[in-house]
Amino acid sequence: MAKKNANSNLPVEEKLQNLYELQIVNTQLNNIKKLQGELPLEVSALETEIVTLDKKIAKLEDEHKGLQMSIVQHENKIKEAEALIEKYNKQQNNVKNNREFEALTREVELQKLDIQLANKRIRETQQKLGNKDTTLDASKGRQEEKRADMTLKQEELEKITAKTEKDEQKFLRKEKRARKKIDDALLAVYDRLATTYKNGLAVVIVERDACGGCFSQVPPQTQLELGQRKRIINCEHCARVLVAANIRTSLEEIEQQEEEAAAAAAAAAE
Repeated sequence: MAKKNANSNLPVEEKLQNLYELQIVNTQLNNIKKLQGELPLEVSALETEIVTLDKKIAKLEDEHKGLQMSIVQHENKIKEAEALIEKYNKQQNNVKNNREFEALTREVELQKLDIQLANKRIRETQQKLGNKDTTLDASKGRQEEKRADMTLKQEELEKITAKTEKDEQKFLRKEKRARKKIDDALLAVYDRLATTYKNGLAVVIVERDACGGCFSQVPPQTQLELGQRKRIINCEHCARVLVAANIRTSLEEIEQQEEEAAAAAAAAAE
């Protein structure tokens, strides 16, 4: 049997207050993320693209070396064939009959054909090598552009992070404390709603007779019940948790409450 969270026994009014405090803190964290914009995603995408380019360039360089070795092999074959031709020409001067002469002549012709074929293969390989060089240069150029772009975006992101890191850490600590005040079941509902909507709003105030999330009209009877704070009410249209306008709490008020609680705890400890 699942252990029941002690916060589930809190009065509804206190539950709503805790939910709304968590929403305020999360909204501030979302605002910090908005300052960073798409930079974290862009930097991550560039890192992935650069890794892909690194692999492509390494493969192209291996293929380039392979083509160069192929040319060297064909050149060696030509040298071997030329050496054999020279050898057979000398042997023709010492033949004893026409049959030996003709046999050596055929060998010379075969070596000449091998030379022609090797030269053809060299030309073909050189053309492939040229195409490979073009692709390799283009890939390296693209790699340099991506690295430069990533460096700029990283520097921009680091500047923003340096400005917001202190506040972000402060709000993360507040978020942790705020979440501890809410029972597990209610927290699960909050998290589901917060992730459902891009603006992260799970708890909204009813203002001008409308839901602060989807702006649908809220019936007068529902508004009356919100003011009584006897039960948790969700918007009929977007399912966000609704709270009355008089629950509005500022970050300054939350901080003041925390400071007073800390001071009281310190005094009690003395």
